[in-house]
Amino acid sequence: MEAEPGAPASGVRRRRSRREEILEIAVGLFAARGYHGVSMDDIGSAAGVTGPALYHHFAGKEAMLVAALMPVSDGLLAGGRQRVAEHPENARAALESLIDFHVDFALAHPAVIALHLHELDRLPEEPRRQIRRLQRLYVEEWVGVLTALHPRFSAGEARVLAHAAFGLMNSTPFLGGEVDRQRRAVLLRAATLAALLADPDN
Repeated sequence: MEAEPGAPASGVRRRRSRREEILEIAVGLFAARGYHGVSMDDIGSAAGVTGPALYHHFAGKEAMLVAALMPVSDGLLAGGRQRVAEHPENARAALESLIDFHVDFALAHPAVIALHLHELDRLPEEPRRQIRRLQRLYVEEWVGVLTALHPRFSAGEARVLAHAAFGLMNSTPFLGGEVDRQRRAVLLRAATLAALLADPDN
């Protein structure tokens, strides 16, 4: 998905629109300064766009936040479902594919992850409700794989593990640049897989 900054990539590259460029700048500013620490004038100045031209693309900051976060949750759910469907009889392979998918996303979009962690409650009730619903459905894809891999686990226990894994993988906004991206991917994948394969009862 290239339609909005932060959406998981489909592998098809195209030239971004001016709207997408502005949105990417806004996401970076929100992540760095916080939603309330950024004004429309700040975004316009960083994007080299005057006020009226900026409002041609977005009604305001709130609309930008919705445009940044909604496609991410939608894309994660679609991608997660695809990867689970590719391994209907092999829970281990499905889990590895899910981890690869999520780690790739987390490394590519740390600013969007920071927005999800800190700014989601700034959204109006309806888009916030929709995003939460998409997130829950994405979690359930992981829960299904984990309960297949660990038949003794309840769905609730698998949900605990899934959220713990997200905490690991979604640490990318807090990682420094002292380790290159490829190595970070290797470390995050290995750590997440080891955590989810471990049997806490042994």
